[in-house]
Amino acid sequence: MYSIGFDNEKYLTTQSAHITERIAQFAGKLYLEFGGKLFDDFHASRVLPGFAPNSKVQMLGQLKELVEIVLAISATDIEKNKVRGDHGITYDEDILRLIDAFRREDLTVGSVVITKFAGQPEAVSFQHRLERLGVPVYLHYPIADYPTNVPLIVSPEGFGKNDYIPTTRPLVVVTAPGPGSGKLAVCLSQLYHELRRGHKAGYAKFETFPVWNLPLRHPVNLAYEAATTDLSDVTLIDPYHMEAYGKTATNYNRDVDSFPVLNTIFEEIWGSSPYRSPTDMGVNMVGNCISDDKVCRAAAGQEILRRYFHALTQERTGMAVKSEIQKLELLLGAARISVSDRPVVAAARQKAEDSATPALAIELPDGTILCGRTTPLLGAASAALLNCLKFMAGIHDDVKLISPIMIEPIQRLKIGFLGNRNPRLHTDEVLIALSICTATNPTAELVLEQLPKLRNSEAHASVILSQVDINVFKKLGIRLTCDPVYDSKNLFHKK
Repeated sequence: MYSIGFDNEKYLTTQSAHITERIAQFAGKLYLEFGGKLFDDFHASRVLPGFAPNSKVQMLGQLKELVEIVLAISATDIEKNKVRGDHGITYDEDILRLIDAFRREDLTVGSVVITKFAGQPEAVSFQHRLERLGVPVYLHYPIADYPTNVPLIVSPEGFGKNDYIPTTRPLVVVTAPGPGSGKLAVCLSQLYHELRRGHKAGYAKFETFPVWNLPLRHPVNLAYEAATTDLSDVTLIDPYHMEAYGKTATNYNRDVDSFPVLNTIFEEIWGSSPYRSPTDMGVNMVGNCISDDKVCRAAAGQEILRRYFHALTQERTGMAVKSEIQKLELLLGAARISVSDRPVVAAARQKAEDSATPALAIELPDGTILCGRTTPLLGAASAALLNCLKFMAGIHDDVKLISPIMIEPIQRLKIGFLGNRNPRLHTDEVLIALSICTATNPTAELVLEQLPKLRNSEAHASVILSQVDINVFKKLGIRLTCDPVYDSKNLFHKK
């Protein structure tokens, strides 16, 4: 059952006001390191029901007259053709995508900075490509023993060698395609250069997770750990905050570990540090906008379960390690949840057992659970999808929306001409066939109109689905998990 647990409107107002206050704290110039996703933050929308995936961009939109974006990308990531897992594109291509996305939101992109630059040919090529497109590019260089060699870092041979990035707005948001791009170093380098030009400027950090004013073992913070098992992030109580204020605050290991060095750099640049703890540096107000803690706890628990099943299937395909699964099992225990707390799992497994075929169950936002099984014409995902659409449209289950006469030519095309071995229709093929039917069948049109209502549904398959079906469910907003089982004994499984 989908319920709202987060006040998005309050968040937009509260977060923008808090950032404005932090700008004023530093005499009207703030470098804001923006971690996580600015666009399409579906993790946040899953664990905080009501949080809009593009809330952070909307929030910046309220401050757009103050905001300038600087995008950071590591030359080593360009060299390695590092790929974003969610979009399947390289980091350099994602820079172009982000520039376009910011411009669509009427947000100013001032420049791109290539960090860790050492003359890498691919990085030079990307620099020239951006410059031909009219995008200003600046270069930052590797510093030996960064971040521990503070005297070198805060010197003409350290930050002093980096290009200074001219900016014109009070709020400079430094963001990147992914972690390890050098956002923090860019901010610190700018502070060094600003001071030497006689300008006052400050630094703050925006990270949605972990939520500093939620308990350490709150499921929302545990879900953050589940999402970052590959990074080995661990949430913990900020010891510096406890020492300074006698209050608990939740942070994570990397920020706590780096704070002493970071604070020393602040002292070298400014003469003294304005921060007494890593939590002080943050500006995140998400925890103040939770309207129903019970709803968010339940949603976060489901996210941990989804991450767990994803890790199981990744291990089955050779793309995950056992230690990640073990950590997720510990997180399930800490959140006091188990597989039985995901109703679609039992429903899909029972349907598969009863029908002796792969099956899939979908729990609609109203709590109704419907199943589909594999048939000679349709895969389990396609069958379940059609069953849900008919149910929501009030059409009897016996009604055939797509005639076998239409399906059979598609199957002949797949097998005879396109080289497929599986004749059954995937979800994208079913939806295309259904769309064709709308030309002559009003019932098919009524069924297609139900598609938006599938958003925020939960689903589970008794086998690992094809990438096509996984992608369609993702686009429809259906939150899918799979058992780590293939539907055949073949060694090669086509995506």
